[in-house]
Amino acid sequence: MDRTMFYLILAVYLGIIALLSYIGYRHTRSSKDYMVAGGNVHPYLMGLAYGASFISTSAIVGFGGAAGVYGMSLLWLTVFNILVGIFVAFVFFGKKTRALGQELGAYTFPELLGKRFESVFIRRFAATLFTVVMPLYAAAVLIGGARFLQESMKMDFTTAVWIFAIIVMVNVYFGGLRGVVYTDAFRGTLDFVVMAILIVLTYVKLGGISTAHAKLDAMKNMVPAALAAQGHTGWASMPVFGSQIWWFVFSTLVLGVGIGVLAQPQLVVRYLMVKSSKEINRAMIFGGIFILFMTGVAFTVGALSNVFFKDAMGKTALAASAVGGAAPNSDKIIPLFISQAMPSWLTYLFLLGLLAAAMSALSGQFHLISTSVSYDLNPKAGKQETKAVLLGRLGILFGFIVTMFVVFQLPGSIIPIATAIFFGLCAAAFLPMYVAALYWPRVTKTAAVWSMLTGAATYLFMVLFVHEKEATIFGLSKALFGVKTISVAPWTYIDPMVVALPVSAIVLIAASLVTKPTAAYLKAKGEAATAR
Repeated sequence: MDRTMFYLILAVYLGIIALLSYIGYRHTRSSKDYMVAGGNVHPYLMGLAYGASFISTSAIVGFGGAAGVYGMSLLWLTVFNILVGIFVAFVFFGKKTRALGQELGAYTFPELLGKRFESVFIRRFAATLFTVVMPLYAAAVLIGGARFLQESMKMDFTTAVWIFAIIVMVNVYFGGLRGVVYTDAFRGTLDFVVMAILIVLTYVKLGGISTAHAKLDAMKNMVPAALAAQGHTGWASMPVFGSQIWWFVFSTLVLGVGIGVLAQPQLVVRYLMVKSSKEINRAMIFGGIFILFMTGVAFTVGALSNVFFKDAMGKTALAASAVGGAAPNSDKIIPLFISQAMPSWLTYLFLLGLLAAAMSALSGQFHLISTSVSYDLNPKAGKQETKAVLLGRLGILFGFIVTMFVVFQLPGSIIPIATAIFFGLCAAAFLPMYVAALYWPRVTKTAAVWSMLTGAATYLFMVLFVHEKEATIFGLSKALFGVKTISVAPWTYIDPMVVALPVSAIVLIAASLVTKPTAAYLKAKGEAATAR
């Protein structure tokens, strides 16, 4: 397949996306349409919208590349994605969130928390934090798609970034959440088909399932000395328990993302899109199958890419990513494997799949930034239907500009780290109060505020000054104290969420027990006592 054919297929694909976005645009006439797609979305659409927003190029390219470095241990993230990100999320959070959202008339995650705790400060703090930090996650997703476009089409990275970004921005700008949901269903279906073809052809290329895994296991003697010293034992085995790599894989990648997903604002709003709890149960099936397949394939292929690069070049996947004398970059492993190991037609099809994944995730992220700026930080304007939609679209432009700035500031191999930062920060700041909002009537407004502030502050402090990977990237510790990190092992490689989330939860519980409960709680408790 030549490029002319690819451009024709791309034109058809974009035409379908444009049509679905236009349908979403025609049905977006109120703030409810724009925020939660009218609240009557089909469960198939909701399940794929949830999964497509969750699993993006950051998972396929970034975490797939991480599997190329750390091996099959990344499949534990797939386990957490299913057990926590789908089952726990839908069963224990989805139904109650939808019910609470209906009761409070909330359209966004910040509004849900703000109304539950009767706090404008909570709502505005959450919206501000999402507006400031979401571009980091959006940049990671954008980089993932652009890296593949760069390698497969031999295109300049800057050009690739702009192509991806403009296509996505136009889609979400006009369609609102309805447009996002409609296109997510189409893109999710395409991604599923592409990944199914990829895993089959990968095993065919490597000589079959048993042969491929046997070859991967036999490569343990090729583990670089530096990685072996940190606990790497091979790409088909687990790292040494308690080692530096073990902590990175399980505390940052597996727990950071696997638990952090519960407090993802762009995913929480998906629960508000359906018309009943039964629809959430049905959506869970579609979302679960989608996420299981997308992450399982990406992480397996990422690890097995080492076999291909060894046979073709005598190198590991990470070593092969050092193209043209550049530094090794795990973000390039999946793009290089697809472009070199797969037939050209699959390269182009996979490119469309990545474009679809990037568009799905970025659409949800830009939509969140837009609602935070136009609705949660400006509640009065949000009550004016026409003005709310207009301001929402201006908010998308704001998110687009900030994200593009961040993209060009980030170093290589950043996708998994940037993703984990956003997920971890959301969990530390909001997960304890979110759980309490759904399950603990005794929780107080004061406790929620202090939990949110303490969790966010603890997480950010550890990212900037303690955890070495992030502290080195941001450089604040080096600038102020002359060292990469002010701490010592093992805290330099234990993920900040492992510390910040328990601190946030402890503060929430302790503060709730020593502060006065709300009048609504006292009234409900009195009524319950009278009934007995």
